[in-house]
Amino acid sequence: MEYQVEQVSPVKRKINVQVPKEEVEAALSATIALYRRDVDLKGFRKGKVPASVIENRFRKQIYNEAQTDLINLHINEILNELKITPISRIDVDASELKKGEEYSYSFSFEVAPEFELPEYRGLEVEEEEVVVKEEEVEAVIERLRNRMAEFVVVEENRNPQPGDAVVIDFKAFDGEEPIEGIAASNFQLVLGEGQALEDFEKIIYGLKAGESGFGDVKLPDDFINKDLAGKTIRMEVTLHAVKEKKLPALDDGFARKVGNFKNLKELRDSIFKSYEATRKELSKSVAQKKLLDDLKSKVEFDLPPSLVEFHLEQKIKEYIDKLERQGKNLESTGKTIEDLKEEFRKEAEEITKSEIFLLAVAQQEGLKVDYSEVDAELQKIATYSGQSFEVIKEFYEKNNLLVALKDKILADKAMELIYSEAKIKKVPPQAKEQDADEFSTDKDKENK
Repeated sequence: MEYQVEQVSPVKRKINVQVPKEEVEAALSATIALYRRDVDLKGFRKGKVPASVIENRFRKQIYNEAQTDLINLHINEILNELKITPISRIDVDASELKKGEEYSYSFSFEVAPEFELPEYRGLEVEEEEVVVKEEEVEAVIERLRNRMAEFVVVEENRNPQPGDAVVIDFKAFDGEEPIEGIAASNFQLVLGEGQALEDFEKIIYGLKAGESGFGDVKLPDDFINKDLAGKTIRMEVTLHAVKEKKLPALDDGFARKVGNFKNLKELRDSIFKSYEATRKELSKSVAQKKLLDDLKSKVEFDLPPSLVEFHLEQKIKEYIDKLERQGKNLESTGKTIEDLKEEFRKEAEEITKSEIFLLAVAQQEGLKVDYSEVDAELQKIATYSGQSFEVIKEFYEKNNLLVALKDKILADKAMELIYSEAKIKKVPPQAKEQDADEFSTDKDKENK
C-alpha cells in the first residue's frame, strides 16, 4: 500500500491510496476464509465448502466486508504514521474492489490549524471582588417566605387585589361561539404576578365572590393557538373566592421547612455562602474570558468548517429547546433555521476559535483526560437533567458526542492553567442587577 498526502486547505487533508492487486487478493481471501469457517450450506460439511462456492454465493457481502476492513486498516496505519488526529469525521471516496486488479481510493478529513502560540503564562487581568450585602440575603428570605406562603379565604366581601389568589371559572367566546380549549372550573390564579394577561385580570379585579362578568381580552401575537393569535376574544369569568397571602413566621421552624436547616442563622449563612460561591465563579469566568479574548486577538488561523457547523447546530438546538420550555416554537418567532444560522454563526466561530486555541495549549502542556473524568462530567449532566447516568452516557455514545465532551474537558483544563498562572488584580465590583436565582434550597434543586 502506498499513499500521498494532499493539503486541500490549511485545515483539510486528502489521502490518496494505491493498493497493489496482491493486497486486494489477500483481503478477499481472508474474508472468504472467515465465511468458509462459519457458513453452514446444505450438502457440505461445515468448514468444508469450496472457496469458489462461498465466493459465488456471498459475493456482494464478501467484497463489501473485504473493502471495509482493508480501508479501515489502511486509515489507522496512515494516521498513526503521520501522527495526525482528525477533528472531523473521515469521508471515504471509494469504488468497489475488483479481483485481480489494483485498487485506489481516497479519504479526507479536517485537522486543527497550525499556529504559533503566544505567551500565555503570567498575564495580567482584573477580577471583581466578591461582595454580598445583608439586604440581598434578606431579600432571598422574603422570596422564600412568599414561596411558602399559604392563601387563606378572605371573609370580607371585597374585590381582589394584586397578590391575592382567586378561585374562578372561565370560558372564552369568539363572537357568540364558545372557544374549545380555553375554559376551566375552580381554577386558582395569583393576581399581579404576570401569570395571566392584563385584560383577563382586569375582569377579575371588577368582581366580588359569587359574581360573574364579561370582558374583551386581546391575545398575544405568539399565542400557542395560531388561529387565535393576535385576536380579541370575549371572556366570561365567575369569581368563587378571594384568598389573601399569609406569610409564614420568620423563625427556626421556617428555616427547617425551607431546607432542613437547624435554625434561621444557618439558613442566612447558607444563603450568604451560596451567593459568595456563585459570584466567585462568575468573577472568575469573566476574568478567564478576558484572558482568552486577549490571547485569541494575537493569533489568526483558519477554522475547520465542520467544527464551526457542530457548534452552530448546538447553539440552534439550545435556542429551540429554550423556546419549547416557554411553550413556544420557532414559527412563533417569525424566524427560520437559516435566520438562526446567520444569527449564531459569529458566536459559533468564536467558540471554535477558543476551543482550538485551548486544545493547542493542552497539547503543548501535555494535558490529558482519562475515562473517569469523562464519566464525572456525564454524571454532572445527568444530575442537572434529572436523567440517569446510563441514559446520558448512551445518548452521548450514540450521537458521537464523547470526543467533543473530552475536548471540552481538555480545553477547560487548559483555561484553568492559564488562569492559575495569571497575575490577578482585584477590583471593586461594578453595580449591576443580581440574578434572583443565585441561591437555591435543597428542595429547589430536587425540583430542578
